[in-house]
Amino acid sequence: MKHRLGLLVLLLTVWLTACDTNTVYSEYEDIEDGKWFVNHAPAFTFRIDDATQRYNVYYNLRNALSYPYYNLYLTRYLSDSSGRVIESRLDELILMDPKTGEPRGDGLGDIFDHKVLIKPNYQFPRPGQYTIRIKQYMRQNPLPDVLSVGISVEKAGK
Repeated sequence: MKHRLGLLVLLLTVWLTACDTNTVYSEYEDIEDGKWFVNHAPAFTFRIDDATQRYNVYYNLRNALSYPYYNLYLTRYLSDSSGRVIESRLDELILMDPKTGEPRGDGLGDIFDHKVLIKPNYQFPRPGQYTIRIKQYMRQNPLPDVLSVGISVEKAGK
């Protein structure tokens, strides 16, 4: 029965993501044991075929309710196909209301998913392969209760 349920969830997920024609790329990387070390920088490589199109780029993050902070600082590095960094930036994600402690994002039990827009209406310089590398930039190493991190790239509305 568990195997059937797992297969059903997988098929439903594939079907739902296949129906979204605006999504160019979406990927997560699980953080081992929910402990994100400073020296671990997940990298996400995707292809842009149409450089005239504008795109929205998002962080995707999954954390446990026991995450000890209301925010998360991330440094992102955007590289072109030659490996040249064309942008680096420090971003702050607000995961919980600073005053009430109420979690933001979509939650199920004690797990919360966040989709945070980081590059709205962005036009890539040219067609080709790009990589976004993400590092946690908090004072705690390892950073506990971060379960997975990723990005998604979607065509922006016209």
